[in-house]
Amino acid sequence: MLIVDSDLCVGCGQCEDDCSFGAIEVVDRIAVVGDTCTLCGSCVDRCEAEALSIEGVEKSVQVDLDSWSGIWVYCEYRAGKLASVSLELLGVGRKLADTRGVELSAVLIGSDTGDTAEELIGRGADIVYRADNSALEHFTDKCYGSVLTSLIREHQPEVVLAGATAIGRSFIPGVANILGAGLTADCTELEIRNGDGALLQTRPAFGGNIMATIVCPGSRPQMSTVRPKVMQELEFDAARQGDIVDVLLDDTMLFSKVRVLESVVAENDDVNIQESDVLIGGGRGLDSGKGFELIRELAQSLDGAVSASRAAVDAGWIGYPHQVGQTGKTVAPKLYIACGISGAIQHVAGMQSSETIVAINRDENAPIFNVADFGIVGDLFEVLPKLISKIEGHRKS
Repeated sequence: MLIVDSDLCVGCGQCEDDCSFGAIEVVDRIAVVGDTCTLCGSCVDRCEAEALSIEGVEKSVQVDLDSWSGIWVYCEYRAGKLASVSLELLGVGRKLADTRGVELSAVLIGSDTGDTAEELIGRGADIVYRADNSALEHFTDKCYGSVLTSLIREHQPEVVLAGATAIGRSFIPGVANILGAGLTADCTELEIRNGDGALLQTRPAFGGNIMATIVCPGSRPQMSTVRPKVMQELEFDAARQGDIVDVLLDDTMLFSKVRVLESVVAENDDVNIQESDVLIGGGRGLDSGKGFELIRELAQSLDGAVSASRAAVDAGWIGYPHQVGQTGKTVAPKLYIACGISGAIQHVAGMQSSETIVAINRDENAPIFNVADFGIVGDLFEVLPKLISKIEGHRKS
């Protein structure tokens, strides 16, 4: 908890003015802490009177930072396939490892992984720790967490990266908790700080209205999850050499009270907007679900896929697997056409990495035009039919 030393507090009000959460109020020249305090510690750093402190944050065991070395990537393997975000993480992991002058390692957990380990080496890994066992065919937090935790404790990597997928979000926080490590979720940028080699983890905060850079200077490993389609993967290099280490698994790692009886692919699982090179996005400007008929027609003419803003999904016009944005999926297609999407920062955070962005909106002041490469001010119900006609005519000719 945040402690106020009444003998040292001078009631200057600096902490009250600086608190982003409105958790501190100066009453009778003494700072009073409210229930909205998140223990971020910014007020402690800024208090010149040194009247503020956080109780219970000191580590009982000091970490020898020099004994932790290397960059690790958990590579998600599910239903016989390697998640694309794993290759993207190897790309950024390679850059971090080269900056630190250390090895990049991949952790592969699953069953019947085949030649996946060789692919990971070709994509930038120096070492692949492969835990391949029939008991790991189906994901469980307990088994996957036990394997990864054991490997981290044994080899002590300074950085551990994982994808912010359903699986990554499920068990990586538990691993971080067991290790007493810091974990930053949904990072959009990762860099190494000069001097102490700390990992600078940048992610959206306050609903995407600001970008926060988080550092864990006193704990190891430094752990981050990254959303798909944020980082760039490396091209496969068949000439790369690396080591594949088969992990010895004991019964305690493979035991779980949860038993998966069957894995069923949902109907919506075939909707993967993150894999499409062309996306046509629809928003509130479509007025109703019928508006998506035009969106689908345009997507079909361009061999693309249909996506949507949160407003369209919340209205029930289209399913959640199509949602782009901070609470949906992050995409980076070659072409993104935003139709009737205003351009709220939460949506932009999910598509701003697209190579070319085209915006169609009747409001010339819509924020979407600030990130668009090409903008069309007009009624989409007039623009789209003409656009579809032109495209079809061009294809026939």
